[in-house]
Amino acid sequence: MHHRLRLATTAAVAAAVLLLGIPLGLFVYQVTQNQAVAALEARADLLRSTIEPLLSTDQPVGQSQLEAAPGFNGQIPAHVRVSLVRTGGDHVQVINAGVDRPANAFQVVSGEDYPRGVKVELEVSMWDMRGQSLPALLLVALASLAAIVAGVAVGSWQAKRLSEPLVFLAATAEQLGSGQLRVSPPVSGIEEIDLVTEELARSAGRMATRLAAESQFAADASHQLRTPLTALSMRLEEIELTSNQPEVREEARISLEQIDRLGATIAHLLERTRYQGAGTDQGTVPLGPVLVQQIEEWQPVYHKAARSLVLELETDAVVKASTGALTQVVATLLENSLQHGAGTTTLRGRAVAGGVAIEVGDQGEGVSDELASKVFDRNVTGGGGTGLGLAVARDLVVADGGRLELSNHQPAVFTVFLQVA
Repeated sequence: MHHRLRLATTAAVAAAVLLLGIPLGLFVYQVTQNQAVAALEARADLLRSTIEPLLSTDQPVGQSQLEAAPGFNGQIPAHVRVSLVRTGGDHVQVINAGVDRPANAFQVVSGEDYPRGVKVELEVSMWDMRGQSLPALLLVALASLAAIVAGVAVGSWQAKRLSEPLVFLAATAEQLGSGQLRVSPPVSGIEEIDLVTEELARSAGRMATRLAAESQFAADASHQLRTPLTALSMRLEEIELTSNQPEVREEARISLEQIDRLGATIAHLLERTRYQGAGTDQGTVPLGPVLVQQIEEWQPVYHKAARSLVLELETDAVVKASTGALTQVVATLLENSLQHGAGTTTLRGRAVAGGVAIEVGDQGEGVSDELASKVFDRNVTGGGGTGLGLAVARDLVVADGGRLELSNHQPAVFTVFLQVA
């Protein structure tokens, strides 16, 4: 798309330059030619007005007087022919001076008032005449070239300005499709694209909330089912052990097997719900690439906000987590620091006893004591947010077998603890 936009803009500018530049060039050529002809006519008139007084007083006129006369020399080298008609027209004197007569001559004549007077003829080369238009035509050509270059530059800039937000939108849609529901594409400044971006972000938030709610419901339902199933299993085991009737013991054994299968089915459904909510199948994730990718994604946003974002990676362990969930959790913490924190934000990955800790901290005022106890509750926010981000992040971390804590209030430091694979 970027290439097509640039080509379209360049073609439009080139067409405009041709449509305007060619008529302008013809106009400039005609004007300069008219000016050159007027200059030649003025030279001929000046020569005639200089020689006529000499003729009226019967003073001799020769080639030396002609070459010394004003108007003899001009911008264009010319062949000068002067015809002198004295009293009664019975004596005509012709004087030739200047350059040799050109083969393709352009001629101007001044004065033909026979039988007495001065006639001046100037003949110049047509190529010299046309050469008078060359500087002006060259200026038009340079201006046209500059317009095309400027059009290409503007076209490239505009194409980049339009295509980059669309590329980010495509990447955002791909993230949503892969389950990374915490997306934050940059603002492009183009109203229509920004509207789509905002709607995608809102849709991602709604999807994350729904998935977290479904995961929570599945966990609650599983817990509620496991309790009576455990009690029933214990009762059947007691019946199997204490009954003296083989038929009863066999039925108890069969019932216990059915309860075990039901428990396994519930656990399987719970696992599927948990990791669908996280956006991918749980597995092992190298910590380093995830944190580096998040730094690269959020660095421009922090730079635009005149904030610094640094990474301190002290371990590159492989952790037990799903890629989509871990990415979303780190993105949520970085976004929270950008929105509510101040100064430099540090993303640190370090080894701890039995696992890995991922810390996100900044140099802001932190979280008040009143808010710290309920910062992970739904619909609780310090201002400017929805109150869902940290709650959803905590649910995702828990689903991967870890925990998310506010390890320091002032300044705020959020820590994600995960198990090492």
